[in-house]
Amino acid sequence: MKNFRNCLFTVFLFFALGLTTVYAADTNKNPVESKLTPAEIQVLVDRVEEIKNMDKSTLTKSERKVLRTELKEAKQEIVRNNKGVFLSAGAIILIIVLLIVLL
Repeated sequence: MKNFRNCLFTVFLFFALGLTTVYAADTNKNPVESKLTPAEIQVLVDRVEEIKNMDKSTLTKSERKVLRTELKEAKQEIVRNNKGVFLSAGAIILIIVLLIVLL
């Protein structure tokens, strides 16, 4: 039983400390808050999917770079306007293990 607890504790530490993602705080003094409507967000999501499904083998290096920049900006805009809660895989496993142990 003690060995099981040590293994469980090791797994807990591995997921709690190893797989977490930390986002730095925004240091902008005057952040520009753009409130997008759900229709505008859907347009951005559709564009991201369109870029992902494109055949990029025929594009030149500069065109691929422009496409990558557009994709990054669209993804950032979507994340900024969603205001959702993001959980990493380690956090989900940790929650499941804690629920099993506590219940």
